[in-house]
Amino acid sequence: MYKLLFTFVLAAWVSFASAQDVKAVYHITTGIDTAAAALNNIQNHLDADPKARIVVVTNGPGIDFLLQDAKDSRGREFSSSVSTLAGRGVEFRVCNNTLTVRNIAPDKLLMETKIVPSGVSEAAKLQAKEGFVYIKP
Repeated sequence: MYKLLFTFVLAAWVSFASAQDVKAVYHITTGIDTAAAALNNIQNHLDADPKARIVVVTNGPGIDFLLQDAKDSRGREFSSSVSTLAGRGVEFRVCNNTLTVRNIAPDKLLMETKIVPSGVSEAAKLQAKEGFVYIKP
């Protein structure tokens, strides 16, 4: 009897644990080179775990790759990679404080972005209130 009950509880727990999709916030705060590497990491993350929910939060120089016409060190525009990842469910959030301090108009951002009041507080909220793991590329 106990063996059967243990087996049932174990099976239910494994089913519950596997149903819990990974939620990760990638916090990008440095420039273009970091962003290029981070986008590759995110692509690899989704290839390994297609059900993962990923949010990219940017502030400071970390927003630069989300500006229209931004290019990596090889001259490739980021817009294609961002669009592809957004199509896979990745969300891109940009710090309004950074936009204000740097005097960047919101219409200079790629269309896949969402402006949040503060990048730092957004990353903290995702961790504390929504159970996201924090990844700092």
